[in-house]
Amino acid sequence: MASEKAAVIFTKSSCCICHSVKTLFYELGASPAIHEIDRYSNGRDMEWALRQLGCNPSFPAVFIGGKYVGSSKDIISLHVDGSLKQMLKDAKAIWF
Repeated sequence: MASEKAAVIFTKSSCCICHSVKTLFYELGASPAIHEIDRYSNGRDMEWALRQLGCNPSFPAVFIGGKYVGSSKDIISLHVDGSLKQMLKDAKAIWF
């Protein structure tokens, strides 16, 4: 699932910071695949799998180009230093 699109975000529907990260991606021009795992019947298994990959805290768990990038703190840091947009370009999640 993490490599189905150039950008993939695993979230929980009630997570405020997850909403902020999704909004940031949309504002940058990306259309990430969004998986709100609390809406899946196997959501607990998905959360466990994310933790096994090193996603801690597990939400939001952001993948760009099929690689785990980080959670909200990491994404905000990447955005502030300007590298998030380049990562999205390199993964062909955005074109400009």
